[in-house]
Amino acid sequence: MSAGYTERGQGSAAADFLAEHAQVLSIAAFFALCLVFFTVMTDVFLTSGNILNILRQAAPILIVAVAMTFVIITAGIDLSVGSQVALINASAALTLAAGVPWPLVILAMLGLGALIGLGQGWFIAYQGIPAFIVTLAGLSILRGAALYMTQGYSIPIRDVPGFFYLGRGTLFDIPVPALVAVGIAVIGGVVMARTLYGRRVVAVGSNPEAARRVGMPARWTIASVYMLTGLASAVAGLLIAARLGSGSSNAAVGFELQVIAAVVLGGTSLFGGRGTILGTVLGALTIAVIGNGLILMHISPFFTQIVTGAIILIAIWLNTRIFTANFSLRRRG
Repeated sequence: MSAGYTERGQGSAAADFLAEHAQVLSIAAFFALCLVFFTVMTDVFLTSGNILNILRQAAPILIVAVAMTFVIITAGIDLSVGSQVALINASAALTLAAGVPWPLVILAMLGLGALIGLGQGWFIAYQGIPAFIVTLAGLSILRGAALYMTQGYSIPIRDVPGFFYLGRGTLFDIPVPALVAVGIAVIGGVVMARTLYGRRVVAVGSNPEAARRVGMPARWTIASVYMLTGLASAVAGLLIAARLGSGSSNAAVGFELQVIAAVVLGGTSLFGGRGTILGTVLGALTIAVIGNGLILMHISPFFTQIVTGAIILIAIWLNTRIFTANFSLRRRG
């Protein structure tokens, strides 16, 4: 009898583990499937040069996706990240062209990104305006500001080798942008799993009113996660400017879709209260691998937008079904 109980207990523990990590395991399997598919379909996909290229290209998406994970866990969304990247990208190029030392430019752009994000967060958290509306307005305003600043032209960046190293350099044969992205992902994972702030983000996403009643700074927590996306967008904008050697108001068009796809594909719940940085990392790498693989197969790059949209739809559908299934199981239990 005790043996049967032990077996049932082990089976229940295994079932609980699989249920809790179902989406991370599924995106890991899908990512592996994509690797196998493109390896078979193309001769150069699995070469070291192409893998490093994928890591370099995936870095901006991953950096912003880590911050977006915090936003979506609070049941919010930030549609303006692509426009924020473009504004920082253009502003950095204009400032460098004016002769400002590049370390000061980096600090100024990080401050600008954080300020933009915090401003949007204030409207959402303290004024009660839905995140969708605020960030949709931000998408238009910030892109328009970038267009006005550049007049629609690309701004070249010249003779700034230290700045270029951030986007083009390598350390131990690994692209610097990839190392930056990995570092931010590790920090994000530690903050989410090991710190009071991470627990507050999850609690606010699960039940903001309950979090407020037990004394948590719910409004500040919500505002702060948008500051994180602003800061992450600034880092991404700087890395893109350093890699391309120019700034443009047309940078990062459609970027927000890739970021959101990476986060929801990684299992973060759109209902709030649940998500993992590991899932987001796998989601971002999957998006980058699909885009790279389709190009190597000589399929139109515009088709990538169709694939990204389909991934978002399917991920949201699965996200909703899994959430509903888990909720039903908890109620029966």
